[in-house]
Amino acid sequence: MTYKLLTLNLHSWMEEQPLLKLDILAQEIIKQDYSMIALQEINQLITSPTTTTDDFFCATPQQHAIKQDNFALLLINRLKELGSHYYWGWAYNHIGYDKYEEGVALLSKTPLVTSAHTISQRQDPTDYRTRTVLIGETQLDHQSLTIVSGHYSWWINSEEGFAYEWQRLIEHLPPEQPLILAGDFNNPAHLPREGYELVMRSSLELTDAFLDAKETVGEFTVEKTIDGWEENTQQLRIDYIFGRGVFFETYRIKFNGIDTSIISDHFGIESALTFL
Repeated sequence: MTYKLLTLNLHSWMEEQPLLKLDILAQEIIKQDYSMIALQEINQLITSPTTTTDDFFCATPQQHAIKQDNFALLLINRLKELGSHYYWGWAYNHIGYDKYEEGVALLSKTPLVTSAHTISQRQDPTDYRTRTVLIGETQLDHQSLTIVSGHYSWWINSEEGFAYEWQRLIEHLPPEQPLILAGDFNNPAHLPREGYELVMRSSLELTDAFLDAKETVGEFTVEKTIDGWEENTQQLRIDYIFGRGVFFETYRIKFNGIDTSIISDHFGIESALTFL
């Protein structure tokens, strides 16, 4: 059986007309009927009131409070209005733009058991270098799968930044079962001896959906100057879907103004996959 996955750094409340773009995303989720979705830069205002969640919310053991304007919550509610129900989770990373609680999210057609792990050297949420991943365990057609949504730091050296986070992440992953790592890695694929090579050489024995897929449409997820890449002058592949125990049938760039409307400063990636 084939499953479809989407990953996107959504930039949420920092975008112009964010609710219009949220609706564009929701409509595309309905159209494509994704089994799993990994989202980054999913924000809520620090000052917003907290809210209650329903049985489709999959809380982590140390769940940070969900606010009324949590962008994943609003997306879930819009999907419900359109007739589709997703299980979901959200993990808090750090304060962004001095006013948001910024985090990462997972959505799944099947129930999730979630856990959040801070993998950065920094542990203070007031420091933008604090990074937490959201790990979800689910069952697809009686097959166990671990999926991770992460928004990682830039490459500094072999002991700090992304390299440190990568080693901590590995400690929280299962040794053998099928695995998906999706998100904004902030490490371009073309740079030698940096984060991308570290991932591809790791003991996890991962495949890259872009390289593995038998059909690819597009490649790059960033094509201009964006937050964190203010000096960028070239196309970059810094968002990824990596897998173990799965075969990627397709790799397609989404929300790039060609396939679908641009809704973020990153483009998304869609992949159809099967279990090996």
